[in-house]
Amino acid sequence: MKAILHDRTSDQRAGVAARAARATKVYGSGSTEVRALDNVTIDIEQGMFTAIMGPSGSGKSTLMHCLAGLDTLTSGDVFLGNVELDTLTDKELTHLRRDKVGFVFQSFNLIPTLTAEENIRLPLTIAGRSGDETWIRQVISILGVGDRLTHRPSELSGGQQQRVAAARALASRPEIIFGDEPTGNLDSKSSSELLSFLRRAVDEFDQTMVMITHDPTAASFADRIVFLADGRPVDELLDPTAGAVLDRMKTLEA
Repeated sequence: MKAILHDRTSDQRAGVAARAARATKVYGSGSTEVRALDNVTIDIEQGMFTAIMGPSGSGKSTLMHCLAGLDTLTSGDVFLGNVELDTLTDKELTHLRRDKVGFVFQSFNLIPTLTAEENIRLPLTIAGRSGDETWIRQVISILGVGDRLTHRPSELSGGQQQRVAAARALASRPEIIFGDEPTGNLDSKSSSELLSFLRRAVDEFDQTMVMITHDPTAASFADRIVFLADGRPVDELLDPTAGAVLDRMKTLEA
């Protein structure tokens, strides 16, 4: 397939896929209070690959969960596209996540009793939709799981399971995909294969990708890295290299 590359200074930066405005998340109260997010404002641009990094406890997982509608804020606002999540009922939020958001988790989260193909199609099945068959077949082919569709997760390697999970995230062609340490349980070869596909999904399919990672090599696949510390964005890096990411992380952890 011919790559369809875009000028990131024009159409890919024209819209915002997700946004947090003055986002604060507090756990506990009084002497046990923890401010996981502290007045965070951040835009996730459409058609770009954004990585979120930071030391342990910096708030990166909390930020991703709130942006994805998996958790709620103590104060502030979160938008997916033009939709303010706080205005939605639980049912509306569930439908929004199902129809507009894809997830790739470190632990794969595949249903053990379903085949690979059934897992890939699960979000569409739950929604009562068949989806775009041409698109689904293209995703299956590019991720190289076409010969594993009848296998259950226990019959797949870790890398194969994560490729199935990535295909599931893409099957409904969501507006944004969130990855929570998606390469954390993979060896270096499987990790590189998955990241290369996620990179290709952004460049060729105009997907929007947000990934939490602690790995400088994984982060180097992104267009932009946002660094968090103590619940706040403290720096960012564009068109990163693994070396530049490692150097920046050292300054944050010093």
